[in-house]
Amino acid sequence: MSYTLQIGEQAPDFTLPATDGKTYSLNDFNDEVIVISFTCNHCPYVTGSDEYTRKLAEEFQGQGVRFLAINSNSEKTYEEDSFENMVKRMEEHRFPWIYMHDKTQQVALDYGALRTPHFFVFDKDRKLIYTGRGLDQPKETDKATTHDLKEALEEHLSGKEVSNPVTNPLGCNVKWDGKEAHWMPADACDLV
Repeated sequence: MSYTLQIGEQAPDFTLPATDGKTYSLNDFNDEVIVISFTCNHCPYVTGSDEYTRKLAEEFQGQGVRFLAINSNSEKTYEEDSFENMVKRMEEHRFPWIYMHDKTQQVALDYGALRTPHFFVFDKDRKLIYTGRGLDQPKETDKATTHDLKEALEEHLSGKEVSNPVTNPLGCNVKWDGKEAHWMPADACDLV
């Protein structure tokens, strides 16, 4: 079995608290397409591309696409990634997605999240149709030459097969509890 979910695999369920005070499971979302982003508060690849991701979420919202964000980072590595700071960040930025906390890091393991951000796109049957990066320059989005996530969504929504379903996510590695900041599981590797 591969570390990261493979194209065509089913989305693993989860039950996670969110910054809006509610708890969510996968079944709470009936949208045609779900984009799950493993993200955090501190990573420059996340903060550099958050406004780009906001535009995508707003652009596709009326087309049956729901963006969800999950922070699996250990707050012991970066206090900035604590749930309390997640709440503050959402109050400040008012992003158009639900921001959930994976304190046990089990959801990151279930999905095989490698970096922040790492995007997973699921169709209406909750089968994986795209995994990887949002674009090729997440720290400086104005310099991007490929917009992989947007292209995947456009292709799928127009009834086409996603032409580039797997890319390597670009960002900081997930910060694992009890491990040094740059540690990654032994079976984690590049996707392509």
